[in-house]
Amino acid sequence: MVVTVLVENTSPGALRCAHGLSLHVRTGDRSILFDFGPDGELLAENAGKLGADLAAVDAAVLSHGHNDHAGGLEAFLRLNGHAPVYAHKLAFGKHSAQRPYGRKDIGADPSLPEKYPGRFRLTEGTVSADGGVTLFSDVAGTALISGSNGTLYEGEGDGLQRDRFLHEQNMLLEAEGKLILIAGCAHRGIVNILRRAEEIKGRAPDAVFSGFHLTNPGLGTDEPEAFVRAVGEALLACPSVYYTGHCTGEGPFRLLREILGPRLLSLSCGARFEI
Repeated sequence: MVVTVLVENTSPGALRCAHGLSLHVRTGDRSILFDFGPDGELLAENAGKLGADLAAVDAAVLSHGHNDHAGGLEAFLRLNGHAPVYAHKLAFGKHSAQRPYGRKDIGADPSLPEKYPGRFRLTEGTVSADGGVTLFSDVAGTALISGSNGTLYEGEGDGLQRDRFLHEQNMLLEAEGKLILIAGCAHRGIVNILRRAEEIKGRAPDAVFSGFHLTNPGLGTDEPEAFVRAVGEALLACPSVYYTGHCTGEGPFRLLREILGPRLLSLSCGARFEI
């Protein structure tokens, strides 16, 4: 399996970057796009430069209903006329973030499922898809959930409440004798998501690709050091190799690296990993 980072917050080379995430996964002659970044033009530009043919993608997955992961979705739908897009049934609800200047809409475009009929597979719970893919949103654990979730909301008007992240789903992919877990921001807690993945498959993933949501980009703050270290110690107990970036934060990444050592690698635009 080869995982290529199409969109991420950072770029060590000539590729443009933006706050968001999109990963292209190739297994044999099959390819999957996981998330779409914040901007369709950026997604298409980077994919072209990296040799990732979006028109040939066989299936796509939306991790959750925030526009830093869904902003490029419509561009993908235009470029690719056949791949099903797996999204949680709540992903196109109302989502917002509290900023110092007020509340900001950060939701995915709710018109897309109606605008592109037949393209979406709306999910709930644990779902098996083609090509060795399992999607799951039924994460019940409550350990080590980031306080950075506290500025994120779902609903509007009288229904406005702190986001419960019921719209967040994660992907397990089995191929070539390997098992990988891919998550978007791990709002439900990367430790809880990892434990649920182990329950589903009966073993730990060989590799985990995910943002860990240990920083709040709207406020420019990181989670407390003790919290980050507790996450690191919990991840250390699992034999997986971790590939992280986007919402993990530079400071938390350095702390996690102290604990996980070479089992923690960073994501950036253009990075390619063979599992």
